[in-house]
Amino acid sequence: MLSLALLRHAKSSWDATDIDDFDRPLNDRGRSAAPVMGEALKELNFVPDIVLCSPAKRTRETLSLITSAVKAAEVTFDEQLYLTSQEMLYGRLKSTPVGRKRVLMIGHNPGMHGLALFLTGTGDVKSISRLEDKFPTASLAVFTFPQTAWQDLLPASGHLEAFITPRDRAANA
Repeated sequence: MLSLALLRHAKSSWDATDIDDFDRPLNDRGRSAAPVMGEALKELNFVPDIVLCSPAKRTRETLSLITSAVKAAEVTFDEQLYLTSQEMLYGRLKSTPVGRKRVLMIGHNPGMHGLALFLTGTGDVKSISRLEDKFPTASLAVFTFPQTAWQDLLPASGHLEAFITPRDRAANA
């Protein structure tokens, strides 16, 4: 069985208009939300074998703010994950090396949202409905799959184990 956690980067700053999109940092809200989502991963006992992360500043910052809660055996910063399509993300996921059963992917919308919808097959109806509606910044979708190798991953084969937003965590605090 395979497990996947999709984490959209936390809220980024739009204050500096002279900064390239790739170099936009997190804002205060993002710096507060990211550790909360790291704790959510910890509570779900999700310990990734590998983290696939976009190299953009905001995704790197998100990763650095969750690492106190989530330790990974390996981190790969992959240019293919920067502002890309769900098809590219799916292809990258399918090329995950054999032996890595738990993957954390940190990236951007609309690709992350599209990938989550593309992979969802079963799960709690309310959670699926919320996921279909939107995938806000710092949102987390956790899936399990019956396949044993990422290369065999099929569309709609995922069971949505959890869909958590920072707002959900704030409401439960």
